[in-house]
Amino acid sequence: MSTSSAGADLRIIDCTKRFGDFVAVDDLTLTIPAGSFFALLGPSGCGKTTTLRMVAGLEEPTAGSILIGDQDVTWAKPYKRPVNTVFQSYALFPHLDIYENVAFGLKRQGKKDVGPQVDAMLELTELTGLARRKPQQLSGGQQQRVALARALANDPKILLLDEPFGALDPGVRLDMHGLITELWAAHKLTIIMVTHDIKEA
Repeated sequence: MSTSSAGADLRIIDCTKRFGDFVAVDDLTLTIPAGSFFALLGPSGCGKTTTLRMVAGLEEPTAGSILIGDQDVTWAKPYKRPVNTVFQSYALFPHLDIYENVAFGLKRQGKKDVGPQVDAMLELTELTGLARRKPQQLSGGQQQRVALARALANDPKILLLDEPFGALDPGVRLDMHGLITELWAAHKLTIIMVTHDIKEA
């Protein structure tokens, strides 16, 4: 990970998201300082994931603004935001090996020599020896590490974690907690995690 990956402030200002008559997020205002590790905690259906998706650019707010640092990203496309997301479902490409999964976002940005960055991410997440395997050949914990490596490869200012440990066994979940906490402490990313589990938060 490059040294330029220090986190950025996130400001959500008067944000509302409606799906028809259903109000998923109602006039939310929230400031998360750069370098914070912040948990959005609450039961299913309370708007946590919708809020995360608005920050990522996967949903557009019905009203309000979203700022990352000094940049208004309310209407910016996902790939134009300094944000990456790790989903509970991993969302890996089954036809690509682990190396190519991690390299995908870098190549999409038009970067040519992605090898050093991909190798660094594989080492960071302890996946170096698995680079040429396919996702279905890995355990759930290893697949989650691939998803994390892919997210970090793009050097995000904000890392979004959407129930990232929900499908993992307790022991693996503890290992992932430790890994993400170490990454946060070392690189001062802004990390926002959605969870319904108060112990996890």
